[in-house]
Amino acid sequence: QVQLVESGGGLVQPGESLRLSCVVSGNILSITTFTWYRQAPKKEREWVAKFTSGVTPNYSGSVQGRFTISRDNAKNTAYLQMNSLKPEDTAIYYCNAQGFRRDGTFSPFDVWGQGTQVTVSA
Repeated sequence: QVQLVESGGGLVQPGESLRLSCVVSGNILSITTFTWYRQAPKKEREWVAKFTSGVTPNYSGSVQGRFTISRDNAKNTAYLQMNSLKPEDTAIYYCNAQGFRRDGTFSPFDVWGQGTQVTVSA
């Protein structure tokens, strides 16, 4: 069983920063891609940032230059550093991880967490 848990959300004022964490646990051989998404109230889920092993991370236009995705492969963890937060960044942030299990067959996995709430308000 592979599981994923996000953390680090909270209530901040505009201009402040937060760092979200995404920890994957279980029978893991490798994690190929971490992707962060977010879903604001009454809106569809949108892609925020993606980090595939060996590839330069990429970002949606709305967060480019303010958010940074990073990963610690030894800890099976990804981070999303969010700076200069704006009220429009308010959303539930979800992490997705794709990789392979250490089960002898190298079966793939694709897991999501329950999300972490980020609220940016004065």
